[in-house]
Amino acid sequence: MSETKTITPVKKKQKFLGKYKKDQVLTALLFISPLYLGIIIFYLIPIFQSVFYSFTEWGIFGGYEIIGLENYKRLFKDPELLRAVKNTFTYAIFTVPVAMFIAIFIAVLLNSKIKGKSFYRVIYFLPAVTMTSAIAMIWKWIFNSEFGILNQFLGVFGINGPSWLTDSNWAMISLVIVGIWSSLGTSIVIYLAGLQSISSSFYEAAEMDGAGPIRKFFSVTLPLLTPTVFFNLITSLIGALQIYDLIYLMFSETNPALKSVQSISFLFYRYSFVFNEKGYGAAIVVLLLMITLIITAINFRLQKKWVHYIK
Repeated sequence: MSETKTITPVKKKQKFLGKYKKDQVLTALLFISPLYLGIIIFYLIPIFQSVFYSFTEWGIFGGYEIIGLENYKRLFKDPELLRAVKNTFTYAIFTVPVAMFIAIFIAVLLNSKIKGKSFYRVIYFLPAVTMTSAIAMIWKWIFNSEFGILNQFLGVFGINGPSWLTDSNWAMISLVIVGIWSSLGTSIVIYLAGLQSISSSFYEAAEMDGAGPIRKFFSVTLPLLTPTVFFNLITSLIGALQIYDLIYLMFSETNPALKSVQSISFLFYRYSFVFNEKGYGAAIVVLLLMITLIITAINFRLQKKWVHYIK
């Protein structure tokens, strides 16, 4: 007598949204809608407007006419723009790596067993919650050539301090110092989060192999921290390429050293709102957008060679 097998019907896989009720989906969309509305209103629409305006020329009393690629042809002939591109890359090249190295070093110290660790974390995070205007004002006092505390300190050793903010040879150095200091707080917190996500079992295995503190840092901590380093590298580079507020607050229009620190974003502001050349200003900011996208794409391409993700 042959056995009869019961065949159970195969259930079709439900779609992702099929697992949730309609009111749950609507509630979720309601909660995330402000974020997406903000992205559309404050990011996507201005991007498309800037691209469109880059093909136009504006009149003094408003109104515009489409002039095609004339603004983009002017870009590569403008010595002010070439200088601004050089200044922007100089600032980014010196600010980002130095700030990352210092932030990783401080984060490792704050992650270790030291007394007053919470107090130090608050102190180092203060620049991140301080308004840029306050930061610029404080550093302008520090860098003042006549009564600034920095030159007074150098005077104790018989050194005549330079004019930090008005000498073109020192203006970029001053801006880099302020940029590094102001970016440390956020970077340290990000690296601390990355360090705390590393399991202690990796360090226990390294100790069993006889690894010391330095060897554990380079063989365990740094490789496992590379995803965090990569994230911070991308965000720091984008922020450095868009530097504007510190320049605007620390260097006046009459400052003789302004051209030595003028960035692409600051040049966009001057052409758009000072010289009233909004079409050409839009072309400048579109160029900045393309530079940022290209550099970000290159970094994403190269991350496969040095970023180690835990699977």
